[in-house]
Amino acid sequence: MNAEPGPVSSIESAQALLGAADYVAERRLATAVFLALRLGRPLFLEGEAGVGKTELAKALAASLGRDLIRLQCYEGLDVSSAVYEWNVQRQMIAIRLAEASGRAHEGALERDLFSAEYLVKRPILAALETAAGGAAPVLLIDELDRADEPFEAYLLEVLSDFQVTIPELGTVRAGEPPIVVITSNRTREIHDAVKRRCLYHWVDYPSAERELEILRRKAPGASEALSREVVAFVQRLRAMDLYKAPGVAETIDWTRSLLLLDSLTLDPQTVSDTLGALLKYQDDLARLPREEIAALLDEGKARATA
Repeated sequence: MNAEPGPVSSIESAQALLGAADYVAERRLATAVFLALRLGRPLFLEGEAGVGKTELAKALAASLGRDLIRLQCYEGLDVSSAVYEWNVQRQMIAIRLAEASGRAHEGALERDLFSAEYLVKRPILAALETAAGGAAPVLLIDELDRADEPFEAYLLEVLSDFQVTIPELGTVRAGEPPIVVITSNRTREIHDAVKRRCLYHWVDYPSAERELEILRRKAPGASEALSREVVAFVQRLRAMDLYKAPGVAETIDWTRSLLLLDSLTLDPQTVSDTLGALLKYQDDLARLPREEIAALLDEGKARATA
């Protein structure tokens, strides 16, 4: 069944929708968002850390006026943490109260103990149970590659029919399916059965032009000249054989750091002092002594004047 959440009638409107939340999306990504919203399909975003996958879900929620429910995946994630669990402490108190009143052996007690009153809703169940009159939320399943494969298998029921089964209560189905965004940093491959239920998009590092536009929105205090120097330097770093190239998040952090230091332009000393905002591994930092930094800056200036 097609879904039409929000004013999304074209690829351009999807691009504008994200732009309203200061998310600069290139056309292919905007197309994937448009199709996911109109088809009611989960959107699977894969790419390096820091390229804006999580931010896209946040931007969607903000621009559509929906709640954002985030499930952060990790090794060992199970149903009790992701979907639901029973409030055992409250159940024990109820049993003691029933024993004190002489109702401990009544059949109604067991039914009461496994009623919605004692159910603790975790992100997936909360996303399926939209409040009456409310709009379905954006469900962000973040870094699925960190979870174990058995959890992926459990997700299939959710992604196929937007429902979960609670043995004591039955099947809970979403009245209005949530908008699902799944992200992966590709530390391992996600099973094909999960991907088949989604629309897929690889989120790459942005072009220089798009990264400059991102800085204009996310670090508006930076001058045009400084922003261009930052983008040019970061783009050259990504062309190097680094263990972990800086993502967009690092570009924004670095620019904001430079603003706090009242930097108007890049120089080898300033870059060397603040490089930890861009690179997070000692081996990468060691590859960029001041002489190398100076050479990269000179190369950027030469290209700018060519």
